[in-house]
Amino acid sequence: MLNGCKWGDLHSQEQLYREYYAYVRSIALRYACSDDFASEITNDTFLKVFKHISTYNENSDFKAWIRRITINTSLDYNKKEKKYQESDTIDETIDLPTNYGIEETLNAETIILLLQQLPPLYRMTFNLHEIEGFSHEEIARMMNIKTSTSRANLTRAKKELRVLIQNLNHHEK
Repeated sequence: MLNGCKWGDLHSQEQLYREYYAYVRSIALRYACSDDFASEITNDTFLKVFKHISTYNENSDFKAWIRRITINTSLDYNKKEKKYQESDTIDETIDLPTNYGIEETLNAETIILLLQQLPPLYRMTFNLHEIEGFSHEEIARMMNIKTSTSRANLTRAKKELRVLIQNLNHHEK
């Protein structure tokens, strides 16, 4: 399939698209502020994959390669759409309790909707650190911000998510 994509074979491209669509879309949804925005990121990701598939090293994990393209595309979209706004920098983060009382009944769709309500910079930082596992130093380089800003944004994102979850829990009761 990958060799066919390298040669521009449409059947191979369709196969790859079908096989990885849900994976790419799930990443895009976490970074996007809306379903339409996630669709744009997903489509642009596949365009980039097909355009640059000849640079893919077959000795590495294809899923990791496409994940990285999706993340970079998400970052690019937020920069391009000017939804990427600087926030105040604080030198220290506040230690917060790790038990937020999150209900185990939250499903993936609800979590995505909650993430989409975060301000773009907070959403990006949260996803890159908590879900993708990047360090604050890596996030700072990727987003062209200070390390302390990354830490502050993560703290603020978690705080806002707790409020959103509490509001959700109150509405359900």
